[in-house]
Amino acid sequence: MPFDLLIHAGRVACPRTGRDAPGSVGISDGRIAAIDPPEDSTADQTLAFPDAVLLPGLVDLHAHPAKSGSKYGVDPDREFLPRGVTTVLSQGDAGADNWPNYRQETIEGSRTRVRLAISISRHGESTQRPCLDDLDWLDVDACANAIAEGDKLIWGIAVNCSRASAGQCDPVQALELALEAARATNRPLLYGLREDKDWSFAEQLELLRPGDVVTYTFRREPHGIVAGGRVRPEVLAAREKGVLFDVGHGMTSLDFGELEAALGEGFPPDTISTDQYARHIDSTPQHDLPRTMSKLLAAGMPEADIFTAVTSRPAEVLGLSDEAGDLRPGGPADLTLLRFRDDALPLEDVHGTTRPGGCYEAVLTLRAGEAFAPDA
Repeated sequence: MPFDLLIHAGRVACPRTGRDAPGSVGISDGRIAAIDPPEDSTADQTLAFPDAVLLPGLVDLHAHPAKSGSKYGVDPDREFLPRGVTTVLSQGDAGADNWPNYRQETIEGSRTRVRLAISISRHGESTQRPCLDDLDWLDVDACANAIAEGDKLIWGIAVNCSRASAGQCDPVQALELALEAARATNRPLLYGLREDKDWSFAEQLELLRPGDVVTYTFRREPHGIVAGGRVRPEVLAAREKGVLFDVGHGMTSLDFGELEAALGEGFPPDTISTDQYARHIDSTPQHDLPRTMSKLLAAGMPEADIFTAVTSRPAEVLGLSDEAGDLRPGGPADLTLLRFRDDALPLEDVHGTTRPGGCYEAVLTLRAGEAFAPDA
């Protein structure tokens, strides 16, 4: 039987299996039917991308997919899917009060696979005030009940203790309440550190557990994991016990100097994410996951490790290894084709510092076999 679609690529790379070579993928009924099928295979449609790398659909572990109800939210099918991301985790866009609408409108109403790190605040990001501003909003029972209802659609609990999100709330109490909800529901945290001068990183990281994820990792000193050009010892100890570290680029959280110092010390991120939200719409150059990957490459992170950090590793963190993050016959046809452009616009960190190097750009994305072009 012919495939529905046959894609040839100059490279077909799957970090989970270690495969990286020219090849092809056959797709039928929205699923991967074959990797490197026989040369005489036929298809209803055949596409060739000799200068592109075909990867499993990219997974963005920290962003703001929300069709409504969040001051940070963007439509995932418009802002993520055409740019290579087939799976995205929301960082706290919804809380217990607006979870039902978020599920119906954004999770069930999107082609993109969306999961939620639910806010410990009942309101999520639906108010203009900081999401943790009022301690009365931090409702452990309501959060736990929403998780019980959402089951696998709610991956974990988001709690950002930075000044911008905590507002007038005591960050120690905010983290304690989030941990209480996390223990009650057996869920991990997606955590934003409080500035060290307000509350020591050592004390915060001591409270986190294996599987919890720290985001906004590479902020400029004194707010980031690097101090005096070295990765802080309490950060190394946290990784040793199983705490994970995510990029969370956003508007303030990627500094080339801090990133390069960490990489030089053998401390790469576990996952690469964009923290892409409403202010990034129509940005020039467009902020997205392929461009964020390119910045890690320019800073010295090996390409193979970058590919892992946007495919198999975040899929594993999200508990989605059976649905995302690899290329295997029978799996969903979630694929991303990237082309590397040497003539792309400069790579800048959040402070305007630039690094030389080209940029990955999405050529085509497939979600369950359906194709989305970058200008979709």
